[in-house]
Amino acid sequence: MTKPEWPAGQPPRAKWELKLYVAEQNARSLQAFANLKHICEEHLAGEYHIGVIDLLKNPQLARGDQILALPTLVRKLPQPVRKIIGDLSNTERVLVGLDLRARESKVGA
Repeated sequence: MTKPEWPAGQPPRAKWELKLYVAEQNARSLQAFANLKHICEEHLAGEYHIGVIDLLKNPQLARGDQILALPTLVRKLPQPVRKIIGDLSNTERVLVGLDLRARESKVGA
């Protein structure tokens, strides 16, 4: 079997493009990354890429995604863009925010 040929020798882009905006490697930032990595491994089966942006080193990058609080997760792909603020410890909230799980609707009986 031959190896697939990718344009310009690059593999195809991940189906899920995620950016985690943080302010240095403090406890909250590290916890957010660990929580995100766990969720991605469990629910996205390796079809994701996480970029971590330290806004203390690159504050100008906050403007592009309109970051107002840290840590903030931005889902770039699949579209539409979605944002989740916090340490991502509430797995259910993150799954709903990423559209990996539907919101539970309250149905009156």
